[in-house]
Amino acid sequence: MDTPATPAALRRLVADGRWTGPTAGLLDGYQQANLVIVPRDLAFDFLLYCTRNPAPCPVLAVTEPGDPVVRLGTTVADLRTDLPRYRVWHDGEPAAEPTDITAHWRPDAVGFLLGCSHTFEGPLRAAGVPVRYAPESAAPPVYVTDVATRPAGRLSGPLVVSMRAIPARLVARAVEITARYPAGHGAPVHIGDPAGLGIADLARPDFGPSPVVEDGDVPVFWACGVTPQLALPATRARYAITHYPGHMFVFDHTVDAGPAPG
Repeated sequence: MDTPATPAALRRLVADGRWTGPTAGLLDGYQQANLVIVPRDLAFDFLLYCTRNPAPCPVLAVTEPGDPVVRLGTTVADLRTDLPRYRVWHDGEPAAEPTDITAHWRPDAVGFLLGCSHTFEGPLRAAGVPVRYAPESAAPPVYVTDVATRPAGRLSGPLVVSMRAIPARLVARAVEITARYPAGHGAPVHIGDPAGLGIADLARPDFGPSPVVEDGDVPVFWACGVTPQLALPATRARYAITHYPGHMFVFDHTVDAGPAPG
């Protein structure tokens, strides 16, 4: 199937069940987002957790309790059907990985859309910074670090990061570009030796494909939206729903870079 030309076209294919694959690498320049859905009684704690940890959890939109429709700018979409795949937990345990969560939606459900690093990959490529991925996946390798996030209420857990290997001569450029996109996790949280984050073996990510590292590359690490997915199960919430890794929500609006840092 040809790649959809617009986010709205992609969401239509997704809602019709005709696109169930990842969104990573699609629609350069458009805002992509991670999804978290929690019961209303956990929503304040989760919002506070995001506020205290804005790098891995940049909040873009929050729905009213029980309302599955997100409205932001020209985007009006149904969170139950408009992501290609989801993960569902019951009482902190994985329960399903459906392509439609209509049957899992609850009257007290609150949806959060959080910024995603796939948003800044288009600007990196446009600036001549290569984004290296394994042939089998247009997603970065992801690692659980030994860096703790700031807890909030029932939520706590480690910082999770994605890694992209950048030619040494272009690292400063990559930092400058990504710092302009706080809604896409912003500037890197670490550059260089993975041991500085407690990562023992760069070749063995916790999630995603193996890294692609060429001679002269430096590993560069960004905060990752998998972070709240590790904090949620320990809450033992009655239910929680997230996007399946790499299968994000795509907004209609293009990404506007902020001012250069400093």
